[in-house]
Amino acid sequence: MKKLFALVGAAALLLNISTANACTNVLVTKNASVDGSTIISYAADSHDLYGELYFWPATSYPEGTMLKVNEWDTGKYLGEIKQAKQTYTVIGNMNEHQLTIAETTFGGRSELRDSKGLIDYGSLIYITLQRAKTAREAIKIMTDLVAEYGYYSSGESFSIADANEVWVMEMIGKGENNKGAVWVAVKIPDGYVSAHANQARITTFPLKDKENCLYSEDVISFAREKGYFNGKNKNFSFADAYAPLDFGAVRFCDARVWSAFNIMNPADMGQYVEYAQGNSRERMPLFIKPDRKISHRDVMNIMRDHYEGTPLDMTKDAGAGPYSKPYRFRPLTWEVEGEKYFNERAIATQQTGFSFVAQMRSWLPAHIGGILWFGVDDAASSVYMPMYAGMTDVPNCLAVGNGDLLNFSWDASFWVFTFVSNQAYGRYSHMIEDIKKVQTELEDNLTTFTSAIDQSAKALYDQSPELARQFLTDFSMNQAELVTERWRQLGEFLLVKYNDGNLHEEVDGEFLRNEHGNPKHASFPGYSQEYYNTIVKDAGDKLKLRELPAEK
Repeated sequence: MKKLFALVGAAALLLNISTANACTNVLVTKNASVDGSTIISYAADSHDLYGELYFWPATSYPEGTMLKVNEWDTGKYLGEIKQAKQTYTVIGNMNEHQLTIAETTFGGRSELRDSKGLIDYGSLIYITLQRAKTAREAIKIMTDLVAEYGYYSSGESFSIADANEVWVMEMIGKGENNKGAVWVAVKIPDGYVSAHANQARITTFPLKDKENCLYSEDVISFAREKGYFNGKNKNFSFADAYAPLDFGAVRFCDARVWSAFNIMNPADMGQYVEYAQGNSRERMPLFIKPDRKISHRDVMNIMRDHYEGTPLDMTKDAGAGPYSKPYRFRPLTWEVEGEKYFNERAIATQQTGFSFVAQMRSWLPAHIGGILWFGVDDAASSVYMPMYAGMTDVPNCLAVGNGDLLNFSWDASFWVFTFVSNQAYGRYSHMIEDIKKVQTELEDNLTTFTSAIDQSAKALYDQSPELARQFLTDFSMNQAELVTERWRQLGEFLLVKYNDGNLHEEVDGEFLRNEHGNPKHASFPGYSQEYYNTIVKDAGDKLKLRELPAEK
């Protein structure tokens, strides 16, 4: 049965996974976090997405104003909807009330896509952030919008959190000429953590607990009508009906959830390693209790995971190359002599446009309590910079329009971080140590700074909320520019240190010179012994040192 699951799924994954944007969300409730924050994370992983910080200022609109909707992924114009009379300020994926929304695409049944819908998943997020104050209000607005205007995208899992509650909502359309969507939203119990990564995660759910579970009235009846389900209502599983498991859904998607859970509670997750490897259909629960309190720094590290220390460790097989690189460039699958093979898909990946760790704190005014720790490019070699919910502007280095995927700019954080990460991919095991050193130093400092900024901003807020917002804006903008400049310096340092495959010795960032004032002689670290063994196995005696044959 295990082999059958793998073989049957392999055909499906080539159709479903190759075109999907692969994102990851981690969710932490108040009583599961170190300081009582709610936390959700997001990696916007797309080969075509540029990393920048979106910004919408709060605005009042005249009655009858219409809002043009363009698909977030492509820019395609979808139509117009009624604009709200009053909108809220939005910084990235967090608004001024600390409401944060993230997503991962699970796709699901392709026949349920509605090409006539006016609201795609990205627009749904950012329109809702401009209109809602709480997670529950966001769920109502999101579901009302797709009911009125139609849902354009394929299946989505949404993380929706305010400073008190954390929810997962899953949604899929109802097909052509059938406006709206079916959906279910589950509140994550306080003290627990959850995650999703491009596969629907909500299976069965309580049908009579409106405090902790909300759903569309036709979520079950529609599945019956389409022939996706024919059992008792209490046994209905949203994921099984609308996004049935295949090998790719487990290996490329739920495996990332397993890895996040494994970091937060390894003792309990050992039983699901077979599932993560695609050898079992025994699903993981939607949420688990971590074995310790989780901090925002813990979540940052989860977003940098490549399965290190697990059976799926990407640094261990031949694909890692001579420098233990935990990355595999696409395509995700390939063939050798008619057999299909694949690469692992970890949480951290090279094609990330931006990622964040959102921290919402109920004990502070919303403008101060919300921090969107924002990073661009690959999370493993990026720095999360604090963007406060009360900001009234964004840093130039992260601003929309400062460069794009086809136009390089040294003033743009995305390109500066890409400059560093793309160097590291060629010499990973060496360079990542230099990167982590600066990354940790900067994030340690930023975490310390925000503690002091919180106190100062609160004192100022009590006198003048507007002055406090300006104070927070100045702080976040200045730190982003300083971090970007420090990262540019790191990139230059790496280029010199590892130039042409050499290693130039340095102490505290200063390169050493000989007694004559010239650069100290470079060293040649070579490859690991494991990689030399691989070369010999492949080349045989072709590269073996030997004596010349005797003269004739």
